[in-house]
This record gives sequence, C-alpha cells and structure tokens, in this order.
Amino acid sequence: MTRASFNTLPLSEALRDNLVSMGYKSMTPIQAESLPHALAGKDLVAQARTGSGKTAAFALGILQQLDPGHFNCQALVLCPTRELAAQVAEEFRRLATPLPNIKIITLCGGSPIGPQKASLEHGAHVIVGTPGRIDDHLRKKTLRLDRLRTLVLDEADRMLDMGFIDTIAGIIRQTPGNRQTLLFSATFPEDIERLSAEFQTQPLRITVEPAKERTTVRHQFFAVTRPKHKLETLLKILGRKQPASCLIFCKTRQGCAELAEELQSRRHSALALHGDMEQKERDLTLLRFSNGSARILVATDVAARGLDVDDLALVVNYDMTTDAETWLHRVGRTGRAGKRGMAITLVTQAELFRLEALAPLLDQPIELEEVQSLPDNLPVPEKPAMVTLALDAGRKNKLRPGDILGALTGEGGLPGHAVGKIDIQDFSACVAVARSHAREALDHLQSGKVKGKSIRARRL
Repeated sequence: MTRASFNTLPLSEALRDNLVSMGYKSMTPIQAESLPHALAGKDLVAQARTGSGKTAAFALGILQQLDPGHFNCQALVLCPTRELAAQVAEEFRRLATPLPNIKIITLCGGSPIGPQKASLEHGAHVIVGTPGRIDDHLRKKTLRLDRLRTLVLDEADRMLDMGFIDTIAGIIRQTPGNRQTLLFSATFPEDIERLSAEFQTQPLRITVEPAKERTTVRHQFFAVTRPKHKLETLLKILGRKQPASCLIFCKTRQGCAELAEELQSRRHSALALHGDMEQKERDLTLLRFSNGSARILVATDVAARGLDVDDLALVVNYDMTTDAETWLHRVGRTGRAGKRGMAITLVTQAELFRLEALAPLLDQPIELEEVQSLPDNLPVPEKPAMVTLALDAGRKNKLRPGDILGALTGEGGLPGHAVGKIDIQDFSACVAVARSHAREALDHLQSGKVKGKSIRARRL
C-alpha cells in the first residue's frame, strides 16, 4: 500500500525540505489520518501507540501555525513522564530546525524549578512538560496559558492511570476556550471519553490499526512452575541469547532493583530503572542503556512509555502483566520499523489464564516451552560494546557535540566509527566510545583540551 506524501499537506516549503533531510519519505498511518485535520484546526481524539510517528502528527501542525514574533506559550504538550517529554521536545527541535527563533522548553519534575522559571521569563513558543510541574508553574504564576492556541495530551491514558486527571483538568481550565485540543491515547477508557466530552469541541475520532510491523517480533512463552524459578530461567535465556540489548520488565520497584543487583552479581551489565531513583540517576541510566554502554535494563512499566532505543534485541516479561494492553506496550519496544525483534514472557501456573487475552494480539499460536529446553551451561556474559565517558562541561559552557567529536577523532586519533552517541546537558556532557578505544579516549580527554579548554573527564 502506497503511503501519502507530506507534499499533499499545506506545510511551508522550509518544513517540507527539512522532512526530506530528516529522512521522512512518507506519512505513517496516524500522520496521514490526523495531520490534515490538525492543520485545519480541528480537535482530535486519536488512537496511537508509541513508535507510530504520533509526535510528528501533532508537532508539524503546531509548527506550521506558530507566530515566531510572539514569545508566549502558543502550544502546550502534556506527557506522562519526563523521559517521554524529553523525547517529544527533541523531536520538536529537529522538526523546527529551519524555523528561525523558535524556542521550545521542557518543564518536568525532578529538575530544579529555579532555572525553569528563569527560562520562562524569556518566553517560549512551545512547552513540553509533565502535569505536576506545569501545575507548579501555574500556581507560582511563572507560566501563563492565556494565549495558548494548541493543547496536546500525549499518551493521555497513561497520565490518567498515574492519577493526573484532576491536575490535567485544572490545567485545561486555565487555557482559552477557543484553543485546539489534540488527545492521543493508546486506549480509550471511560475517563478519556469524559475528558474529551468536557474539554473538546466536536472532536474527530481517529483510530489506526496497529502496524503490521508487529509481526516482525518473534514471541516465546516459558512455563515457570514456581515464581522462585524465574531467575534460573532468565539466566538461561540470557546465556543462550546473549542479546546486545535487553529490556526486562518487573511489576514493582523493589523487584526491579533486586533483579538488577542479582544480574550484576552474575557479571551481567545490568541497570535498574524505577520511580524511587533520583532524576539525575534515571537520566544517566537511560543514557547508558540507549548508547550501548549497558546491555540490560531492568525496569518497571514507566519505561514502556517514551523509551526509544534503536534496535532493541530482546524484551523479557519477567513479571506477567495484568492486562493485554500493557503487555502489548512492553513487547512493542522491540521489532520496530520493520526490524526483527524477540519478546519472551515468563508464565507461572497461576498466570496461565491470562494467555487467552494475548492470543488475539499475535500472528502466531501461543506455545508454552519448558525450562528444560534451555541450556544448563551458561557462558560468561558479554560486555557492552560501548563505554560512557562523562565530561564536566556542557551547553552553558558553549560545548557542542562537534567539539567532542573533533577532539576525539582529530588530535585524539580515534576512528569516527568508535564514537557513538553524544549527549549535551547544561553543565555536563556524555559520549559513548567503543570499548576497545575507551582507555585511549579517556586518556586524551584528561590530558588534552576540548575547544581550547581543559575539561575533566571520567568513565561511568
């Protein structure tokens, strides 16, 4: 089936040319169904899963209609987690590259509110944030939404699951009544319907069937006679598969932390991600996993939303989910964009009945395998391909990704392919370097200079 071209939309030439440079060849189904209506100013209730291209589905409409000359909040995007907000804001910035003087900021909990207040004093065209922190700024009167044109609720069902419905309603009541409201949700529970009925004007309902790319995921289900046998089964799976990247889901924060520690004691490169961690620690954990310097991430379901890792090889449902939608979001982290992936689910005797709800979601029969089908002799876990180096300078020090790349590949003598993802924060930066070149890169950064300045560096 031929997908529609972005050239069919009333977008500026600058936005269209930028889409070509970004590799956007044609619209995804959710973009094709929603963008024409969003550009026409209609309210939408759209069903869209993570990885469907939904960010561009609302961001392009917002960017097309922005007035760069007015530094007030013209668009607000509410997201359930800091991680998703950061991802959405970054996509906005990429799409807005050809537009001069467009300011996009994120307002999320877990970060000091002072710098956010200072940033708001200079104005912003687009704000992406979490409900709690947006509400904080509204109460402190450091943010005004009286000139808002477009409101987006991204992954609305997740925000309501997290208990944000009253906060969201309070935020919406401080926006103009003639705003455009775009609601994106993977599911449509009753709370979503009520929210739409109260705050939207004749919204169009858009439902796009899940992409067939899901069929590129191979599923395996292992029967575990008792919960205490899960660890043994998992270790055998990891020993046999040796995945370059693996996301393991647990139900609870404590279970997540304990499993990560157990895997570390078995020499696996494993990190934990859960809500009890400080935000800085969570950010570094996601960074190390996404840049390939940690092979395993053990997470609660917070990571199922907004986590975007290229070529995720394996997802393991260590703890079975209570509903099919959550399971689908979990396994949807692998096999994206038509690439091959694998999802493994451990099922105890008491959880067998839940498999019936999963059967309609699969294009293969569910066959329970026994633990005995896995090998007993476990090889030594492989180390991650990359190592993360942290620098004590960042965006506020005028440090750019090109400066770090130039220092490592120029005077440092590293081949370009040895340098991976570079992440720049306000006062710090991280760079992923191939393990075989890590010592060489660290020695150069510690003894040399970056952009003419001596910068402290360390290995995470």
